[in-house]
Amino acid sequence: MKVRIKGNYPQGLEITRGERGVPHVKARDMAGVLWGMGYCHAMDRGLQMLIMRILGQGRGCECLDDSDEMLEVDRFFRRLNWGGRLKEQWNLLNAEEQGLLTAYCDGVNAYLSRKRPLECRLVGYKPEAWIPEDTLMICRMVGYLTLAQSQGEVERLFIEMVQSGVDSDLLASLFPLEAEEIDRDLLSKIKLGEKLVPDALKWLSPVPRAMASNNWVISGFKTATGNAMLCNDPHLEVNRLPNVWYETTCQWGNQYAMGANMPGLPGIVIGRNHNLSWGATYPFMDNIDSWIEECKDGKHRRGDEWMDFTVRREVIKRKKHDPLELTFYENDHGVLEGDPNQEGFYLSTCWGPSLSGANSVRAILKVTKSATVEQGMEALGKLEVAFNFVFADNKGNIGYQMTGLYPLRKEGVNGFLPMPGWDPEYDWKGFADPKDLPREYNPECGYIVTANQDQNHQGVLDPANMPMGDYRARRISQLLEERGNHDFHSTRAIQMDTYSIQAREFLDILLPAAPDSRGKSVLESWDCEYDFDSQAAPFFEAFYSELRKKVFGEAGIGVDIMVHLEQETGVFIDFYQNFDRMMTDENSPWYKDFTREQAFAAALAKAEEGYDWNKTWKDVNKAMLTNIFFGGKTPAYLGFDYGPIPLRGGRATPHQGQIYNSGGRQTTFSPSFRMITDMGETVLYTCIAGGTSDRRFSKFYKDGVADWLEGKFKKLEGQLPE
Repeated sequence: MKVRIKGNYPQGLEITRGERGVPHVKARDMAGVLWGMGYCHAMDRGLQMLIMRILGQGRGCECLDDSDEMLEVDRFFRRLNWGGRLKEQWNLLNAEEQGLLTAYCDGVNAYLSRKRPLECRLVGYKPEAWIPEDTLMICRMVGYLTLAQSQGEVERLFIEMVQSGVDSDLLASLFPLEAEEIDRDLLSKIKLGEKLVPDALKWLSPVPRAMASNNWVISGFKTATGNAMLCNDPHLEVNRLPNVWYETTCQWGNQYAMGANMPGLPGIVIGRNHNLSWGATYPFMDNIDSWIEECKDGKHRRGDEWMDFTVRREVIKRKKHDPLELTFYENDHGVLEGDPNQEGFYLSTCWGPSLSGANSVRAILKVTKSATVEQGMEALGKLEVAFNFVFADNKGNIGYQMTGLYPLRKEGVNGFLPMPGWDPEYDWKGFADPKDLPREYNPECGYIVTANQDQNHQGVLDPANMPMGDYRARRISQLLEERGNHDFHSTRAIQMDTYSIQAREFLDILLPAAPDSRGKSVLESWDCEYDFDSQAAPFFEAFYSELRKKVFGEAGIGVDIMVHLEQETGVFIDFYQNFDRMMTDENSPWYKDFTREQAFAAALAKAEEGYDWNKTWKDVNKAMLTNIFFGGKTPAYLGFDYGPIPLRGGRATPHQGQIYNSGGRQTTFSPSFRMITDMGETVLYTCIAGGTSDRRFSKFYKDGVADWLEGKFKKLEGQLPE
């Protein structure tokens, strides 16, 4: 189906829709392709782009909804200052790169200038033209939200635990303190702003006092065709319409590229061209640090001197209220979380890529045209935000490169603890060379797997200090080792796999320790699969929850705190491995008042109390896909939302199916997009949790959800001129 392009457009440009409405953009050169991509983004995901820009600029109360909730969102983004110093980033691009980014923006504006989304008309918002600085800002947002943000949250949780009197030995067992000593007195003096655990929940004070994406590449000698293969399924939020990702196939000159990116960004973020494929996961790199600033009279101490802050004033315009002026205090360590005019100790925080953008755009544009694994590693190695990229080329090579601006710190400091801001020795010393980050090329085993696990051993530096659990990576590696002739069907089966090594290891401790009971019998017969019809999976989760409360709640943190962290934050979603390690270790310092076996047996008995044995995994693990603008507030018959849908898998299965609350709303971790490709072919197999369009009355709004649930793939085909 041909897309009619209105107005002036690059000569030779043609846009057609393929299966599921995925656009195919054909042009004479890359500038023409990016113009067409911008046009498609505005046409199919204009609302998504505009909401991202409005939120990133901290203008929600001005443009969308002047509510107390939106005001807090605006405050959050104004503090982060994603829109700061973007012109500097634009000036770092060369003339060719500026031309390509301008072409993309011209395509966006060609559509939006003629037709703005209905939702914008409903709230009276007339979108400004899309400019290159908007795309540069989106680059920053993509790398921070939920990714780097989770690292910052767990570092704040640590400080809250110190201030609440949790024992130092218990803290050292959970967090990566290494040789760093805890200065409890200093940490207790820090005046924290918004806390991860509200003050209304009281920390327990016992006596004695104590306290998730997959990708892999396979060499040709392990595939049925003899060609290298790449598989990727980034685990992001799926309970939303439209999906985070947008698919496109592109053709220009004698080249093509296809895959997915995020509206607002030009190029292909994950996908392939004729010669090379690339896919991404998140590496849990710690590139966000805090410094303790000693403040008084509006100044901060630096050695023996008192230094002024840079004062930044922001005005939030509001549709229904008077404008609100905010004042932020900044220094070389970032933005201060407090008022330095009130004497005390505060935190200032900086994220490595906070002033980035140019190199990320450059990297995405460059990899789109790269031909070999080495070229891909070199191109994306310059990406400023943190990802684990794997690569496969049509010469049979495979590779892996961690990306991101990783700060170089004082020797012996890993960045988890806040550092003394008055001592210049603790300032960052620049950023790491990408070649010192974890990377690998053509390993002897014939495959590379990344699934958010610890991969520090593959580099000179140790960028991850709080990685996610390695259960998924171990399971994927296990399945890759089982055979040597992998193909589309075997790799699809791995992506859909719901076996939990985590559950198996916990059951190996529980079953010998627990007395006979109905719960024990259910778990004894369980195959550790989190499939839809499993009755054991939800009961294991009940046991697992009770075990965490028993071990950490009763032994030092407090049961109410544990419930809050479990139900209202992502702490146990992202960092469960640290807690698992302490629960499965019989010599854990958390086992002071009871043994490991006693804790496991008690948790099982507690989980059995009043349990509904008829529940299956699909009954309890389900989510509603809600429209990103209306947020589930429209009547069901209008069709803006979809579901609820069941999610297969759990936290530790290759097909992840995590559902939890964060920031007062339900969110998820699950394969937001799946892709598989054999580099001897010109096909990319994909499926997406959603559709191409963000327009409710488009047939492409949610038409991919059913196939995504069943693991059915469509074909995107690359085309070269005959």
